[in-house]
Amino acid sequence: MDGIADLAMLSDCRTAALVDRGGTVVWWPSSRFDGPSVFTSLLDPDAGHFTIAPAAPAQTTRSYLDGTLVLRTEHVTGAGTLRVTDALAAAAGARGHELGRQSPGALVRVVEAVGGDVEADVELVPRPEYGLVVPRLERTAGQVVSLGGPERIFLTDGGALDVDQASARGRVRLADGERRAFVLQRAPGLTADAPPPLDGLATLEDTIEAWRSWTAAHEGFRGPYADDVHRAALVIQGLTYQPSGTVVAAATAGLPEVLGGEENWDYRYAWLRDASLVARAMLAATCADEACRYFAWIARAAVSCRDETHVQIVYGVEGERQLDERELDHLDGFAGSRPVRLGNGAWNQRQHDVLGEVLDVALALGDDLDALLDASTCEFLCELADRAARQWDEPDAGMWETRDGDQVHTYSAAMCLVALDRAVQLAPRLGDRADAEGWAQERDRIRAAVLDRAWNPDRQAFCGVLDGDGLDVAVLRLPIVGFVEAGDDRMRATVATIREVLGPDGLVRRLEEREAEGAFLPAVFWLAACHALAGEAGEARAVLDRGLGCANDLGLLPEMSDPRTGAALGNVPQALSHVGLVTAARCLAEVEGTVRA
Repeated sequence: MDGIADLAMLSDCRTAALVDRGGTVVWWPSSRFDGPSVFTSLLDPDAGHFTIAPAAPAQTTRSYLDGTLVLRTEHVTGAGTLRVTDALAAAAGARGHELGRQSPGALVRVVEAVGGDVEADVELVPRPEYGLVVPRLERTAGQVVSLGGPERIFLTDGGALDVDQASARGRVRLADGERRAFVLQRAPGLTADAPPPLDGLATLEDTIEAWRSWTAAHEGFRGPYADDVHRAALVIQGLTYQPSGTVVAAATAGLPEVLGGEENWDYRYAWLRDASLVARAMLAATCADEACRYFAWIARAAVSCRDETHVQIVYGVEGERQLDERELDHLDGFAGSRPVRLGNGAWNQRQHDVLGEVLDVALALGDDLDALLDASTCEFLCELADRAARQWDEPDAGMWETRDGDQVHTYSAAMCLVALDRAVQLAPRLGDRADAEGWAQERDRIRAAVLDRAWNPDRQAFCGVLDGDGLDVAVLRLPIVGFVEAGDDRMRATVATIREVLGPDGLVRRLEEREAEGAFLPAVFWLAACHALAGEAGEARAVLDRGLGCANDLGLLPEMSDPRTGAALGNVPQALSHVGLVTAARCLAEVEGTVRA
């Protein structure tokens, strides 16, 4: 594997598998996104993999089949082409929103010879629990089965592989036009029975149709960068855990923000902020049904937060609250980047901006919100507004989840104003509990205070904390949420200062003090959106193109990019990067007057 940009994602809308360019599955939490991985060679070469690769030297190209997250890799050798088609299986007959609800938990890999006879080397090395378990493998008729560990795997291979206790491998010869399927299924439990075997070829075709049925219903955006927006929506859907309706921040854990560094986090969880921004993006991509589902998850997950100090901001995919961090000391880490962490300590942090994120998307849902406004949800939204009025000038960890002491972050305070503004507009629909007059008074007071205390005339910028002088790209979201006009002289000056200090080429870092960190791709698209909203369409397109240039050959965007080398950094694919792309395209469409469906 050459790097993070080398990775392709497969999804069944319950979990994800990562496949590198050479044909190796390097990551697969087989039960759900945030579950333990069967293959973890992404983070340590000895932690398990599943490889199908050409036996002879080859030139490799790959793409997703149109309208799907089914991967087609072609290895062109001197004798012919080895075509490998990979998918995480959908349930038989699943279509549209059914995608992922009853997934069979199977990885399907179909190999085919094109234009001549070819040979493929196949190697299965399962290591459940992130490489801690070394199961015993045995052959049972046409399957390789595992013994030992908290789950069992069953590979239908037609007897092609030789088994040597802890691994299975073999060389498969394919005649021109011949196709063969390898189907890897899982079953939870030490003594689990084998699941009913799947017909690999039929399952693959059904999975392709399942994805295309979803795509056909969600391609309404007709503005600029429409193909990129449609692909982003598809990736976001691939990061959606369909049983509960939430979206995870990324498919991976432990990939470094700085190579060799310690900023190696687990992003396979559901942040309220991310869910809200995703819902907004899906509305922009004309996927209103998906936006409603994300908001419904937000209300279900967070409505039980009765703590007077803060609303929990991140959850497990089924709404779990306790996400304590731990380190996997047995893993070397990606490119030696240690420690590898599981869990995420942000579950204990205060981040006031989520109050505004939730109320903002609630208002944006328009008439579709009415079906979701039961008494509990109305009470919840009112509570968020009240908290915003009380807490806007209290310190928090901010969007970047800093762990070196809380401060009063500009973006958090501004989003508390957004919470109150949206609550005022929603008040007629929220019942007797709503306090539109009180919320409006506090909203206006906050606006004046934040504009005064965030602006630093010496830096010619809105700074990251009130009364501070440090730069923070989070303030690029202020025009996007309507806190200040993009054409305001202070906002124009802020954009210019951020570009000069944090990224003159448009690839901007998050914070001034993090000089070693790569460019944060969501913020690159926020910058493009700021230019668009300021009427600078040409500059917006230039920055947007710069951000899109950080995608890999499949259009997947990581969290960060090294401006010097172009190397992808951080967990991948990153939901917020794709959300940022959709946001920038929407802003450009609004400014250019593009007609959208």
